[in-house]
Amino acid sequence: QHHVTKGMTNKYEQILERLSTELADTGMECSPFKVGWYNAVVAAPFRLPYHEDTLAILLISTPAMFENLFVPFLSQMKPGCILDPLDQCMKELCARLCALFPPTEEVDVLHDFDLDPATRRPKILVQTAGHVCGATYYYQRADVQPDHWPRSTAIYGVAMHPLYGGWFAFRGALVFRKIKGEGLVQRKPLDCVPTQEKRIELLEAFNFRWQDWSYRDVFDGQVQERYSAEQREYFLTEPAKRGPLLGKYLSHDQQQPP
Repeated sequence: QHHVTKGMTNKYEQILERLSTELADTGMECSPFKVGWYNAVVAAPFRLPYHEDTLAILLISTPAMFENLFVPFLSQMKPGCILDPLDQCMKELCARLCALFPPTEEVDVLHDFDLDPATRRPKILVQTAGHVCGATYYYQRADVQPDHWPRSTAIYGVAMHPLYGGWFAFRGALVFRKIKGEGLVQRKPLDCVPTQEKRIELLEAFNFRWQDWSYRDVFDGQVQERYSAEQREYFLTEPAKRGPLLGKYLSHDQQQPP
């Protein structure tokens, strides 16, 4: 996390502090980057259409998000009225965050689930954004040298968090069209899977056995927190069959002492 100090002079620090205050106790983290850092490492079709110094803030959910943000959101929702409650929860959160700033700031929201209507490509490659802002390390095939797999085998990359390993998710980014990230210094992500052997283990677990979630624990260190049993159950259940689970979580939540 970027620590904001007293006597802030840079606009990005003020924005980051306001967002961090609003996100306190939600299980969400925010991490800033300049659009130019991201555009420098993605292919041309994925570049974001903003000036290279434009400020963007990546949103990441930690294991606590499910109980701290999502379940309370469900309690205010009418049963069965939303196709994907988690997407709707994130839309409402982003709207709340945007409302912290005057309309003149012109904040664009890029959700992780947004696709460009013309090309059907993601509007933002969140794993790359996580790497360039220093929040998470994006492990790819090129991080294993020499190449370990046959050319015909597709190996997809996976991001790891320095505190939570693979027990987190990217939820999108806010782009402040009128704000430049002056004073913002790029930092390297922590390499939490430093050995070649572990990187092979991580990429194989993610690509060939992703359903068992073992890749989330291939991590050099102690994972600080993992998903709760309820959260695992929710994400392992097909979206169309999650309805009954939502009612169960709500009744369980209402039985908890305040």
